[in-house]
Amino acid sequence: MKFRYTILYVDNVADTLDFYCRAFGAEQKMLHESGEYGELATGETVLSFSSKKLMTDLGKNPGVVEASAPIFEIAFETDDVPVALQKAIGAGAILVQDVEVMPWGQTICYVQDINGFLVEICTPISPQT
Repeated sequence: MKFRYTILYVDNVADTLDFYCRAFGAEQKMLHESGEYGELATGETVLSFSSKKLMTDLGKNPGVVEASAPIFEIAFETDDVPVALQKAIGAGAILVQDVEVMPWGQTICYVQDINGFLVEICTPISPQT
């Protein structure tokens, strides 16, 4: 079995795809003609979005995102966190935690996307010896 995709429930799928393309340099893989589901080309594991309306229509009850109390995060890896952070903010992301070098040597920062989801921007983790 392999981990195939993660789906985030959002108000507007097209706007979210556009934001992720502009903020993080992602590439749109597809947007269903209904506008209710879309995917980003993010490698083997796909980051996708479904509208809250569709989930409600399917009998699911999507919760409300609380930006001040996140229950998960997604992360994008880059070699230049400060540059990536400025790009994300320029696209409409909100700064949550500025650039910081962690004790294990990884550089990170956090932003909030247009839906209130927590997004980490980070360098690769160096192998520990």
